[in-house]
Amino acid sequence: MSIFTILFTAALVNNFVLSQFLGICPFLGVSKKVKTAVGMGGAVIFVITVSSFITSLLYNYLLKPNDLTYLNTIVFILVIAALVQFVEMFMKKAMPPLYQSLGVYLPLITTNCAVLGVALLSVQNDYGVLASTVNGIGAAVGFFIAICLMAGIREKLENSNIPEAFKGTPIVLVTAGLMAIAFCGFGGVSF
Repeated sequence: MSIFTILFTAALVNNFVLSQFLGICPFLGVSKKVKTAVGMGGAVIFVITVSSFITSLLYNYLLKPNDLTYLNTIVFILVIAALVQFVEMFMKKAMPPLYQSLGVYLPLITTNCAVLGVALLSVQNDYGVLASTVNGIGAAVGFFIAICLMAGIREKLENSNIPEAFKGTPIVLVTAGLMAIAFCGFGGVSF
């Protein structure tokens, strides 16, 4: 599989939020405003990309050769937690308003199943370091696209005439479902 195919597939065809339903908590919780969605998307891009690179290095050059693959999940979570802690400290110091607006969702990146899922799927697919990193970039960009699109739609929905029964969470879930259906259309693209 080519690097471009891995990137395209991770971002659009197998979008972790809309096709595999991983990372739904920040997707629904932080997508109320585009500005906060962009901030969360940027943080997730950094964490997933760097964690994909580091976890791939650790897996391919430490865990696998020493027959320690049973430690995958623990090692991957430790790497992800350290990266999220770094992002949290950076945002608190450099971007206090964004840090405040993300609230509890920023540290929850540590337990975001999409971040761990990318690392574990790279191992499952037996990707090397480059392919694993590209898969991470694609997955992170896919998350960014999904959360920013949802935030833009939600901002438009605030000023729309919506039936009372659909206001709030119901219209958000309907929108997410329609977005998931739309992203299924990328499944027919071939290279």
